[in-house]
Amino acid sequence: MKSWWQKSLMIAVAVLTLGAISPNHMIWENLLDDKAPSNSQAAAGNEKQYTYDFLDPSELYYSSQSVLDTVHKAAEEQAYVKFGSRIGPVIQDEFQTSILPNIQQAINDHLAGLDPDKQRLLAISERPSGDHAEKIFHVYNSETNKDLIRFHVRTEKKPQEGYFFNFHYHVAEDNFQQHIALGDIYWSKNTPPKWLS
Repeated sequence: MKSWWQKSLMIAVAVLTLGAISPNHMIWENLLDDKAPSNSQAAAGNEKQYTYDFLDPSELYYSSQSVLDTVHKAAEEQAYVKFGSRIGPVIQDEFQTSILPNIQQAINDHLAGLDPDKQRLLAISERPSGDHAEKIFHVYNSETNKDLIRFHVRTEKKPQEGYFFNFHYHVAEDNFQQHIALGDIYWSKNTPPKWLS
């Protein structure tokens, strides 16, 4: 009788899953196995011991470097969102070698000294400005929603040279007044497309 139920169950599952679970699956092999475990095997199965390592979540997820690494990655992602598909491929190499390391260094310089509890509250804005606006992203305190650093890029036309992208940032310490230069990337003598395009 037991064998009949096992075969019926196998057929029912195969029909209901439209053959997604095949009869050769390991479950079916265990069901069809007529050998009952011996007493010594059953006893050995009951003696399994499990060891769990408990980690402090603050050590695992919120080390100072891991928070800053997360901000670095998000900064790079937001920059490429800002560049869009028309500007990004043209300036990508120079951005990676000249500008991005400066952005990461500015983040480290201004945020690495923060208290670890304040670092955990760091967030990065996710909507770069389009058209001709400057905003790439802002790093802010997610609890107070106050900006700590604002990273911007401005399109500048230099006479006889053409268009450049001027990357810079502002900090909260001086109420975002001073432009701190990160570097320039040359575009061409032609007007660049709008951001996010």
